[in-house]
This record gives sequence, structure tokens and C-alpha cells, in this order.
Amino acid sequence: MLWLLVGVLLMVWIAVSRWKNRKLNALGKILSIKDICLPIVGHAYKFVGSDEDFMIALDKAGKEAYEKVVADAVIADFLLKTCLEKADLVRLFRVLLGNGNIFAPVSIWRPRRKVLAPTFSQKNLNSFVKVFSHQSSIMVDQLGAVAGKGTFSVWKNLTAYTMDSVFETTLGIKLNTQLEPELPFLQNFENCCRIDAKRIRQPWFYNDTVNRIFNKKAFESYARSKEYIWKYMNEVIQTKREGSKKENKASETNQENEESWKTFLELLIESPVGYGNVELREETLVIVLAGTDTSAVGAAFTLVMLGNYPDVQEKIYEETQEIFGNSDRPATHEDLPRLKYLEAVIKETLRLYPPVPFIIRKVEKDVTLPSGVTLTEGCNLFISIWSIHRNPKYWGVDAELFRPERFLDTPLTHPAAFMPFSSGPRSCLGYQYAMMSMKTAVSTLLRRYRVLPSESMNEVSAQNDKDSANNNSSKCKLRVQFDIMMKHVNNFEIQLEMRT
Repeated sequence: MLWLLVGVLLMVWIAVSRWKNRKLNALGKILSIKDICLPIVGHAYKFVGSDEDFMIALDKAGKEAYEKVVADAVIADFLLKTCLEKADLVRLFRVLLGNGNIFAPVSIWRPRRKVLAPTFSQKNLNSFVKVFSHQSSIMVDQLGAVAGKGTFSVWKNLTAYTMDSVFETTLGIKLNTQLEPELPFLQNFENCCRIDAKRIRQPWFYNDTVNRIFNKKAFESYARSKEYIWKYMNEVIQTKREGSKKENKASETNQENEESWKTFLELLIESPVGYGNVELREETLVIVLAGTDTSAVGAAFTLVMLGNYPDVQEKIYEETQEIFGNSDRPATHEDLPRLKYLEAVIKETLRLYPPVPFIIRKVEKDVTLPSGVTLTEGCNLFISIWSIHRNPKYWGVDAELFRPERFLDTPLTHPAAFMPFSSGPRSCLGYQYAMMSMKTAVSTLLRRYRVLPSESMNEVSAQNDKDSANNNSSKCKLRVQFDIMMKHVNNFEIQLEMRT
């Protein structure tokens, strides 16, 4: 009798759920990809496997959806301007970052965005180039130890460079991870990112209670790292807040000194909204995360591509020679706009290998797309930057090929066809910051070293040379894997050779 009652209740629950979700189910049939949709799990089974398998599955799904929601620039632009609320999945990142502007609900994001926007003014960004140049010089000095000694991963060098740069420009602290790579903050920061990336791939751990009980080791490790990071940031913020009056007086005395500049934290402390320590910690932590990983990933992919395309690398080197000659003077903010070809190369790399390959949003009320399809309240949006950047509709038949000149000789067919840092009202405020950091780092490195492909890529590079000799467009598609930011399967391995 008891089992009969349970069975009846289960059937009733299924019937009610089907009725409530009837619009979502109907929409799913319209937009579904070709593969078989299984009960309960849907298409989730397609994403089982390694981090690389996950990206392969996303690539396949995106190509099937070129005429649907996730991979069309026009529809993506409409949705990113209409649906501003982040999907529920981003709550996983709020455990560490709280309501920092990237992950905050709209009600919190909107007023904070107005406060943050002025801190990313061109004047403030120009003042940071001296930090980028100084930290880039440290990086190329450190790389001297591996130059000419075969294949190595440049990832740690670039992460340390971006971490040091972000800490100095955001908090006014010289962290010195390039000289002391075992510093606790970097280790704890990387630990949180690693655990978050893994949890995203494990929906059975999305529930906090289930995660705490059945994923105990990772949960406790994450909690320890978060506690260290929060304590560190709180101490820095309190110190800066207490010293802000003295610093303000000093800045008034030196207001005509062009060398003086303010960090993001100082600008936020001085803003009229009166942020508390929690708000300051949330916003500065988001800048640290976004500024460190996006710039490091973008620069790392660029160096790997340059190793495989020596003709492109030589053009950049010639451009740096025109600006810097044979001098070793640091780059200035006046130099960066002149590095036009380098900027095109970085953009083309970001097109093919965007650090954040997709965006997730939530539909809070029914939305009718330009195509006539109506997205119903409650569904989640998966907008594939990876697929939009490869859509032949916007990039032509050579969309899969690495051709930096497309950013010099061809205007964008649609503004949202290129959005490595998102698009619309919630696009990343730090886009120019990241571009300036990457241009400084890559140009400084190329002035001293020649980048060669890793030993495992030599065969592919040789084939590219052969294709170029036959007047064909060379093609080198890198293997990538899912992480907090998309990464190279071979961990950004290259070789360096000293320039004479």
C-alpha cells in the first residue's frame, strides 16, 4: 500500500512538473541539437569526459547552432542587451567573490557599475603602463634562465606577471610573485579557481549541502583558501582606508607631479558612495581574478600562435624596431597605440581562443527573438563566444584560419561578432586594461627573444611553412580545454631563443 501511494505521488509530481515546464519543453524541441536527448539528463551526457572533451563537445554543439541562439551575433547582441541577469550557476563563484560586479545580481551590479566605470578611464589606464613595463622587464629577465634550453611552459611566467601587475595597480602592493612564486596568496587563489572549474563540470555537486557532505575534501580545501584570501584582502583594505587621508594630503601636495597615480582600491575608497570593506573586497577581488587570468591566457595563446607563425612574429618585431629601435627603454602609454599590427595579432588570437568561451544568462520574462522564436521565462541562455567567433556568416570561409590582417583591412560585419570580453551593458570594463597589459608584455618579450614552437608542435609548424610556400592559408588549430578560463591542453609550451 505504501509503495502504491509513493508511486501515485511520483506520477502526480511528474505530471505537475511537465505542466509547469510545458513551454520550456516545447522550446527545447525547437532549439534542440541533433543528438539524442535522454530523460532527466537531456544532452548533459555529451559533456562527459576530460576538460578537452568538454570543449570539443561545445565546439560541435556551437556549429550545429549557427542558425539558432548561441552562435549568431545578431541574436546574441539582442539577448545580451535584454537579459542582464546572470544564470544561477554563477552563484558558485559568489562563494569567493561575493557580489563583485561580474557575478552580481542586476540590482547590485547596476549601481556598482556606475561607480566602477570612471576608474577605468583612459587617463588612469595610461598611468598603469609604467607598472606593466616594469613587471614585463622582470618577466623577460626571469625567462633568460630557460631561453635556448628547449621546450617549457610559459604559463607560470605570464600568470606571475599579470598577478604582480594587477596587485600593484589594484591594491598598490608589490606582491613579487615573479621572484617568489611560492607565495601563499597565489597558491590559494589558484586552488579556488581549480576547485571552481571542476565543480562546474560536476552538476551533482551544485547543491551546497551535497557538496559539503560528499565532496568534503574539496569543500574544506576551498574554505581554507577562501579564508586566507579574505583575511589578506581585508587587512590590505583596512590599511589603505586608514592611510587614505594621509595619501590624499600627499597627493594634493604633489598634484602637479605626473608620476603620481592612484590604484583602483584608492579610487573606490575615495568614491562618494562610501563603500564598506565588504564591497571593496568584492570589487577588488573580481579585478584580481579577471585581470590576472584573462590577460595571462590572452598573452599565452598569442605567444603559442607566434611560435607557429614566424612570419607574423617577424612583422611584429619589425614594428617594435620602428618604435623602439635597438634600445631597451620601457614601453610607455604613447607607444602602445602605435603597435597596430601587434594589436591585430592579439585580437585575432582572442577571436580564435577567447579566454571566456561562453556566457550564461537567465530569461526572467518571455523574450521574442528577431527570428520569431520566443524564449520562455525560466530558461537559461548559453551564448557561445567560441562559436560566434568562428561563424562563417561573420568571418567568411576562412573563419577557422589565423589571419591577423582581417582586423586591419576588414571592418566588423556586426559589433557583437567579436566579443572576447562579452558585449552589451554587462561587458567587461577591463577590456582596455587587459589589451594594454598584453601588448606591453608581448612586445617587451619579443624585443629580446624569438619565440619558437614547442618540440611537439614542430611538425605542425613545418606543415604551415609548406602551406605558406604553396600560397595557401596556413592553419594551426590548438587543442584547448575547459577551465575557469579556457586553457591550452599542452599548458602553453613554447621555446625561446635570444635575439642577437
